[in-house]
Order: sequence, then structure tokens, then C-alpha cells
Amino acid sequence: MKYIHIIKFLLMHDLTHLKECWLVELTSGKKISIYRIIKSYIKTRSPQKNYLFWWRLANEIYIHGNDKQRNVAKKIQSKLISKFGIDIMLGAKIGKNLSLVHPYSITINKNVIIGENFTIHQNVTIGIGHEPVNIIIGDNVYIGANSVILGGKIKIGNNVKIGAMSFVNKDVPDNCTVYTQKTNIIILNDVVEHY
Repeated sequence: MKYIHIIKFLLMHDLTHLKECWLVELTSGKKISIYRIIKSYIKTRSPQKNYLFWWRLANEIYIHGNDKQRNVAKKIQSKLISKFGIDIMLGAKIGKNLSLVHPYSITINKNVIIGENFTIHQNVTIGIGHEPVNIIIGDNVYIGANSVILGGKIKIGNNVKIGAMSFVNKDVPDNCTVYTQKTNIIILNDVVEHY
């Protein structure tokens, strides 16, 4: 039954954005066709491509589908969370060429808008679980592992690099590199050592 709703959605809606995303993310920019997308999906051993295929489809259905189709999208999302441990909430707006370098333990709130060419590593959280969250991230942004972006209204500009284990709760202008300075402290037998 779920496949009937998916096929109806695919036949009756404008799929321009979905095709553009699949073109870059699944077929590496080669001319898009249903055959090439299915072949890429079936042959791939990449968890990133597998996740992106289904999340892009579910998100498009969730945003533009009817109630029955949205329920199908929620079921797909639930399976994706269970299989990959990634919760990019349905309704998040993410431009094409999303790269999940190590696609595990990533959480992105639904009220987040992200531009094109976004690279994200494992264990990253963007946004919080309650409303309103309005985080806008520009194009060509890189986020390192174990980083957190939290707050109400935050704007991260274009061409920004956020280093691993960073905490961001303020606006970041274009063309910046951001990192949280870390101090390593090891306590061994009540002796504190700084590294």
C-alpha cells in the first residue's frame, strides 16, 4: 500500500528539486534518469547514498503530499532513524549536494534551512526539539564531528567551516572558520594535568 502512495506522489507532483538532489547525490552529476537512479541505489553499498535516496523522497512527500502520503513519509522516516541513527526531521529544507561524511548520529531540526554543498560529519546536532527554531545555514558550509549548533535565531553565512567539537549559539558571518577552543584536563590519582 505504501508504494502506491509513493508512485501516485511521483506521478502527480513537480519533482524538480528531488531530481536535482538525486542527480548530484546519487549519480555524481551524470544525466538523470529513473534507470540511473535505481541502478545507483541498488548497486550502492554507501550508507550515505542509501539514506539520502530515502530521506529526500520522504521529505519531498512530507512537504508536498496529502495526508496519506505524509503518513507514508513518516513511516519511511521512522525506519531511517532506526536503521541509521540519523534524525534529519521531515520538513527541513536542505539544498542539493548534501554530504554525510560519516552518516551516523546526526540530528537536524525541522525548522532549519540549509543551502547547497553542505558537508556534515557524525554526531552533529543542529537545532533543538521545541519551537521556534530558525537556524539558517548558507552555501558551502562544513561542520566537523561532534559539533552542536543551538539557539533560537542563528544565521551561519556562506563558505563557513565549523571545526570538530564546536559549540555555536551566535551568528557566523561569511567566509569564517569557527572552532571552540579546547583544554584537555586529565585527573589521575587526584593529580590534575593540563595538555
